[in-house]
Amino acid sequence: MDNSGHLVDYTLKDLLLLMERLRDPLTGCPWDIQQTFSSIVPYTLEEAYEVADAISREDYPHLMDELGDLLFQVIFYSQLGKEQQHFDFADIVNNLVAKLLRRHPHVFPDGTLFSSRDPQVDISQEEIKASWERIKQQERKEKKLQRPDHLSVPSDTGWLDDIPLSLPALKRAQKMQKRAAQVGFDWPSVLPVVDKIHEEVRELDDALADGTSGEVLEELGDLMFACVNLARHLGADAESILAESSSKFHRRFTHVEKELQKKSVSLKTASLAEMDRAWDTVKENEKAP
Repeated sequence: MDNSGHLVDYTLKDLLLLMERLRDPLTGCPWDIQQTFSSIVPYTLEEAYEVADAISREDYPHLMDELGDLLFQVIFYSQLGKEQQHFDFADIVNNLVAKLLRRHPHVFPDGTLFSSRDPQVDISQEEIKASWERIKQQERKEKKLQRPDHLSVPSDTGWLDDIPLSLPALKRAQKMQKRAAQVGFDWPSVLPVVDKIHEEVRELDDALADGTSGEVLEELGDLMFACVNLARHLGADAESILAESSSKFHRRFTHVEKELQKKSVSLKTASLAEMDRAWDTVKENEKAP
């Protein structure tokens, strides 16, 4: 609805124009004008996490709003790219469509948007994954050759070297493990991974008994890395698993607080024994039908 009260169906074109107006050096928003690629990265990450949060809560009306905020981040980057003559929004879309056509030969056999595969020919998930990885590996090689001189890397760049350091630690660990598995460096099944976790627990126990603080933290890191490996072998995402456990703790601790409040006891004055009893009560209530 505009200022006159009329309903308006805004389009992507309107959004791009709005972004140009915000960045106008004379009449734009002072805050938006000052931003750079680097300065808006924290906002992009925050918006991505808010999208994930809305999905986890199945809050779909809110999800629409959060997806809009995330889209605006892309629009912001495209405007910066246009101003600096690196790329614009049309370039982003064109590159994305071309990449997805290239990565889905089982859907677009001729590499064109309107080509179709024969629905009578079955293709397995394993074949799709293998094809995807082959194509991505070729793309990584091409990216290395196309990088500007100031971003060039040695020709002996390793198998894991292009995995971003900026990824969350659990995501990066799982991505490295997956990449290593592609060349056969992996446990053959879940059971050896579980054995490895037990081994890391023993090494952590030894470090706690006789080691320095640095050794303890190193062994703790090894244990966490092994747990990520187990998540991968179970076909699960370590980040999501930990997020779910954190949410469960939040839910239970909130109920502990409420249980104590029923007895006119605050968290700050409650003893550990009182909190433990409340915690047990909460867990029992969760099991009740």
